[in-house]
Amino acid sequence: MNPGKNNPTEKTTEKPFVLSRTFNAPRELMWKAWTERERLMQWFGPKGFTMLTAKLDFRPGGTFHYCLQGPDGNKLWGKFVYREIVALEKIVWVNSFSDEAGGTTRHPMAATWPLEMLSTCTLTEKDGKTTLTIEWQPLNATEAEQKTFDSALEAGGMNQGWSGTFEQLAAYVEKH
Repeated sequence: MNPGKNNPTEKTTEKPFVLSRTFNAPRELMWKAWTERERLMQWFGPKGFTMLTAKLDFRPGGTFHYCLQGPDGNKLWGKFVYREIVALEKIVWVNSFSDEAGGTTRHPMAATWPLEMLSTCTLTEKDGKTTLTIEWQPLNATEAEQKTFDSALEAGGMNQGWSGTFEQLAAYVEKH
């Protein structure tokens, strides 16, 4: 998705982070894993993190507001604001860190991490298996935020985080 086509005041990066993985699960189950609160709570987040609480209003303009607890006991709040939903195929949202009240906040460990990330999840099914592709890119980033994102992209840090999340999703769909 190129947000500039719909909203010329928005700015995204030239080189987004993209990660795909094929799961041994039908697309309908994968869709439910992304769109139902009880299911999201069982797998979403970096490996080793637990979701403590979540509120989900799954519709364009709706939000997913959640709290993750890391292995060290620290809590991280996050928020999705849904932009586009194409049933069983695509979800587009703006992702950010947040406070407990849902206000957008800076990354707790990286002050120059982009305040908002445009995220696109697509699902395609073939022979009972589903390929999930995540595209992640800074939205309206400052120069410093763009440099931080580009450095993380080159270092592979986002790949590690999303790969751990995908591992948890794979374990979830195998059980269901």
